[in-house]
Amino acid sequence: MSNVKVTVLMPAYNAAKYIAEAIHSVLSQTFTDFELLIMEDGSTDETVAEIRKFDDPRIRLIECVHQGIAPVLNQGLKEAKGFYVARFDADDICYPDRLEEQYKFSTANPAYCIVGCDADYYDMNDNYVFTYRPPGHTNEEIQKTKMNTCPFIHSGVLYKKQAILHAGGYNIHAHTFEDHFLWMKVLKECKACNLSQTLLKVRLHPGSVTVDEKWRSKRFGELKNAALQKNSIREKEGNELLQLLKDQNTRKIKQGAYYALLAKKYLWDNHQPGKARQNIRKVLWFQPADVKSYLLWLFSFFPKRVIRKIYNLSRNAKHNTGL
Repeated sequence: MSNVKVTVLMPAYNAAKYIAEAIHSVLSQTFTDFELLIMEDGSTDETVAEIRKFDDPRIRLIECVHQGIAPVLNQGLKEAKGFYVARFDADDICYPDRLEEQYKFSTANPAYCIVGCDADYYDMNDNYVFTYRPPGHTNEEIQKTKMNTCPFIHSGVLYKKQAILHAGGYNIHAHTFEDHFLWMKVLKECKACNLSQTLLKVRLHPGSVTVDEKWRSKRFGELKNAALQKNSIREKEGNELLQLLKDQNTRKIKQGAYYALLAKKYLWDNHQPGKARQNIRKVLWFQPADVKSYLLWLFSFFPKRVIRKIYNLSRNAKHNTGL
């Protein structure tokens, strides 16, 4: 396994519930010249035991003291044997042709350093929620939208390892947006794209960092936006971000954010007003004073065309005002 073309880099922390299915999806790829490098981040559940059930020479397990996603990924980049690195999370699923399609594009277009994809999103009970199309697919589109929103699904990118190392890897102070922060650096020198193919299944659950961030404090948003605009973040700012995250690491916020996201997606992206209202009720159980949920409840009774218009107006307003 010393000359593999692709390293699938999977960090894992307390992922015992989902990691076996994630590993199976990698081992079942149509593209076979890869190693699966699992960076185990000091889990306190049965994650390691689940990994050790697999007997496959393509799997390489490195057990670490718990340190968080960015340091673990940086260590993984140094350990990776592949010219290309495919990022992947321990609670997601790769569709069988993911590596083949991304590798094929990358080798045919060597000027591109990052290749992402579209993704299907499922809830924690494995119910389909919606299909995510990134804000940009071509390099030109990505360059225009990279400040407004993260241009890639982190778990679905394949990139040149040396391009990421040259950019300094993942910033350990950019808590929860270390990927977006990294892309801002890499895209100054490299071309990138998102394939218009659904190659990944992302699992939403209350522990998802991406779910939580929508409910972060105003101060968290200010620090994040300033860091992205400057493409710089100091240790002091990182420590403040980390404290804000710790203060909000509660079941009430995690559950509320999860059901709020499902409600929005069943309203805006996969129009099922009944399911949207089911999830809004769950949000209000955890956050009875959440004004946005009452507005969503009201919108859920509007005709689909009106909801679509409201959604498009809100997206345009976000893009026009920047971050």
